[in-house]
Amino acid sequence: MTDFLLELRSEEIPARMQAGARAELEKLFRAQLSAAGLEAGDLTVWSTPRRLALIARDLPQATAAVSEELKGPRSSAPPQALEGFLRKTGLTQDQLEDRDGVYFAVIDKPGRATAEVLAEAIPAIVRAFAWPKSMRWGKDSASSESLRWVRPLSGIVAIFGEELVPCEIGGIASGFATRGHRFHCPGEITIGSAADYAEKLRACHVIVDHEERQAIIRDGAAKAAADAGLSLVEDEGLVIENAGLTEWPVPLLGRFDEAFLEVPPEVIQLTARVNQKYFVVNGADGKLANGFVCTANIDAKDGGAEIVAGNRKVLAARLSDARFFWEQDRKTKLADHAKKLDRITFHEKLGTVADKVERVAKLAEWLASEGIVPNCDPALARQAAELAKADLVTEMVGEFPELQGLMGGYYARAEGLPDAVADAIRDHYKPVGQGDDVPTAPVTVAVALADKLDTLTSFFAIRLPPTGSKDPFALRRAALASLSTIQSSNLRLPLTKLLSIAVRLAKESSQVTASNRHALESGAPVLGSPSLTVLVARNGFDEELAQEVWDVLDFFADRLKVQQREAGVRHDLIDAVFALGGEDDLVRLLARVKALQAFMATEDGANLLAGYKRAANILKQADIAVAPAEAGAGGGSAPTTTAPAFAGATDVDRVLLAALDAAEPAAAAAVTEERFTDAMAALASLRAPIDAFFEGVMVNDPDEAVRAYRLGLLARFTGAVHGVADFSKIEG
Repeated sequence: MTDFLLELRSEEIPARMQAGARAELEKLFRAQLSAAGLEAGDLTVWSTPRRLALIARDLPQATAAVSEELKGPRSSAPPQALEGFLRKTGLTQDQLEDRDGVYFAVIDKPGRATAEVLAEAIPAIVRAFAWPKSMRWGKDSASSESLRWVRPLSGIVAIFGEELVPCEIGGIASGFATRGHRFHCPGEITIGSAADYAEKLRACHVIVDHEERQAIIRDGAAKAAADAGLSLVEDEGLVIENAGLTEWPVPLLGRFDEAFLEVPPEVIQLTARVNQKYFVVNGADGKLANGFVCTANIDAKDGGAEIVAGNRKVLAARLSDARFFWEQDRKTKLADHAKKLDRITFHEKLGTVADKVERVAKLAEWLASEGIVPNCDPALARQAAELAKADLVTEMVGEFPELQGLMGGYYARAEGLPDAVADAIRDHYKPVGQGDDVPTAPVTVAVALADKLDTLTSFFAIRLPPTGSKDPFALRRAALASLSTIQSSNLRLPLTKLLSIAVRLAKESSQVTASNRHALESGAPVLGSPSLTVLVARNGFDEELAQEVWDVLDFFADRLKVQQREAGVRHDLIDAVFALGGEDDLVRLLARVKALQAFMATEDGANLLAGYKRAANILKQADIAVAPAEAGAGGGSAPTTTAPAFAGATDVDRVLLAALDAAEPAAAAAVTEERFTDAMAALASLRAPIDAFFEGVMVNDPDEAVRAYRLGLLARFTGAVHGVADFSKIEG
């Protein structure tokens, strides 16, 4: 068994592309060997700014002989089919095998030397390599057939054991020679085999293992900070990026003018990180200190003093710009910055950012004034919403778009605005993604929720919802963020009413024709699976408007199901509660789902489900609809379908009737009072009577009156269950 080394050397590979390039090289190499009948086995793939390297261990000297079998046409097929199969296989008819009227071709392929396979694989890998961006170069670049690579390819090392694998691509022939560090050891290095590759490069100031370079940077930067009594602000992304920029990393600590610390720390960190790839450090007090750690690519004779001095000058220039932006932006009040938002188009059909701000302000004020967001001052909610987007026109956010919201909060605080307003401006984009902090401060909750709901309803109002995997306006993220905010703050939110208001505001400011504008009336909550007819009847909507509200509600329902499934809630239990319809209080809906999940995990829940399904099947055979609960927040139960007393009733019948008489009102009252665990307990009381009923009586009794009575009992039973959840949706 023999090791194989492949190095593809080029000009600098961008750091952001190196991880993908390693994965691509491994994938293509495995595919090429697999096609030749070789198992790649253990692979090691490394990258530096100037090379991709792969070591495949324990490859055989040759591929094994294989026999390939191809199925052909039937022996009775037209001659043309047989002729085509013969051309494909290169065989004659007498070489085919006839098996039960079907031709088969058995082709024996002799083994090949692995070195030969590798010689063919290397050019194929290079030509098939998928870079995010690539280029042609040299005198042949005018041809579309010339080699494309991320940067000009300059060398190939291909060694199997200790033997060269000869190949050539784009005028570059494989060899034993590579090059070391650009400055420390720019000459050629002869590689003898895969075994000495990494150590020979290390001797020439190249650490080829990217993970080792990352560890050097991670540990070295932390040590450089600690030696100065500081602590490194950890940034794993920056560790990986610096490792992708250096072949011989040397972390060095530098200092900048302490006067720059008057600029917000996030600005300093972003300036150092984005523009210069520097780490920042904290002092003993945990606050940002006037230090930075840069990563040199050489082992400087002066210990890096000159490198640090040069980097300090460059960083000072960047920080001077940031300080200028900070000072200039604060000369103008946020309210005056906000006036410029009417120059920025939010969407051609939805007006300007100023139009959006006004919609958000109205929604936030409504959420506060209606008490939906408890302890929220409506005036502060409106003020925060009106100023939330003002920093979009500032110099600082123009330079660093990542700081939108955050800088608005700083400017608001510097201006002397209330802390609640400044915090809401700072955090109104949150949560941005999974794992991000969810706002809890009342004013922030009102503004953040209003902002996201406006975005959702606005794009649905102009018929631009997400389609398939495409979501250009991040509406799925906005919906999930809204759901997280509602749940985190336990908001008792009538979602249908709020969405109706939001749609109206969107239409009023959007560029739609007057004939498509609709006056919206608030109405009863409807989430889950209501029909358009229900929306029209309950809310006074016309059909077009009902469709718009329906679409947003349905979208919310789908996102909620996704969120709850990811949280470990069974999808069928979610459907069982959603199927009741008539519910848009998410807190109440999820409390019911949680109680149902706990109940179904018990023996009573499993047995009641079995009894329900048996009852539903009997009713279906009798052509009697399973009576659902009356849609609405309070649930309810199906109308009683049998008289309280019946002369032909047995003791078993009467026990079930008595249980229903007790359980139905108890469950309905518990649902109305949002005691969902008690509602499940009321259902549990039906388990023994329904089991005894099926064991003790014949439902389809020959006596028509008895049969009707017992079917009525089952209808009452299923109706009582439906008052809590639609058990027909539950699996089991």
